[in-house]
Amino acid sequence: MGQGAFIFGCEGVTLSPREAAFFREAQPWGFILFARNVDTPEQLRSLTNALREAVGRDAPVLMDQEGGRVQRMRAPHWREFLPPLDQVQQARDPDRALWIRGRLLAEDLHRVGIDVNCAPGLDVAREETHPFLKNRCFSEDHGMVARMGRALVEGMAAGGVAPVMKHLPGHGRGTVDSHKGLPHVYATRAELAEDFAPFEALSDLSMGMSAHIILDAIDPHRPATQSPKVIDLIRDEIGFDGLLMTDDISMGALDGTVLERAQSALAAGCDMVLHCNGDLAEMEQLAHLGVMSEKAQSRADHAAHTRPSYQPIDITALADEFS
Repeated sequence: MGQGAFIFGCEGVTLSPREAAFFREAQPWGFILFARNVDTPEQLRSLTNALREAVGRDAPVLMDQEGGRVQRMRAPHWREFLPPLDQVQQARDPDRALWIRGRLLAEDLHRVGIDVNCAPGLDVAREETHPFLKNRCFSEDHGMVARMGRALVEGMAAGGVAPVMKHLPGHGRGTVDSHKGLPHVYATRAELAEDFAPFEALSDLSMGMSAHIILDAIDPHRPATQSPKVIDLIRDEIGFDGLLMTDDISMGALDGTVLERAQSALAAGCDMVLHCNGDLAEMEQLAHLGVMSEKAQSRADHAAHTRPSYQPIDITALADEFS
């Protein structure tokens, strides 16, 4: 049976019978969890088990656990982290600090059954970067962004957690919060090459997430998520051939119904639609998207089958070194 071309969330801290029945029928490729789904470690482990039981397989379970503002699992049960930009600026040895950060993030996630983290963010920070994103970036230097991204990825992998790099092909020049509106960037192709560089450096990763942003020099009419021209650039110029999921399809940057948005994204070349708000009525609409294309399923299978294995380590010693 083919898997659905979508990743879904659920409404609360437990899975309702109606949600479980819907997921069993719709067969989303994976799931994504948010703060609304988080209470205690025991509850969260039970929820990830229930989600996988609903679809009858070891489906990927995702979370945005970047550290800083974007951290769904928080104290007192889980570690708190500085925003990525602050972490890099304060670290005596940024490469080692980001590796350990990734390993500690993965430890918290792995223990509750979450095996995909929507990180690293490879957007290059700039003076004009909107505050919703700026301190979620690693640096204003694209080479440093790539280095820190690689260190975080390798740390997470050692803890059994796969990465999703975002937001392809670069969101750092955006001056609008794409949760609320559509950023429009007027940089030249030559200038945009700096934004693309970190993604090119990590183009071997198995999963990536698109940006809801218009890059005027490539496609002045459609956001990257829904632009065949931008998706072609991601594939051909950046060289990413992994599973490309949309950013949350229900964000304010996009027009139309959720189904129209999703259909446009898949038609443009995205492999999978990410839907995050847990609204069952909207998910029932998106179930009409059906299963993934053959190429998308191949990428999805590769991403699922190459999820890294957990490697035990002395977490207390690692946390002490990180401090």
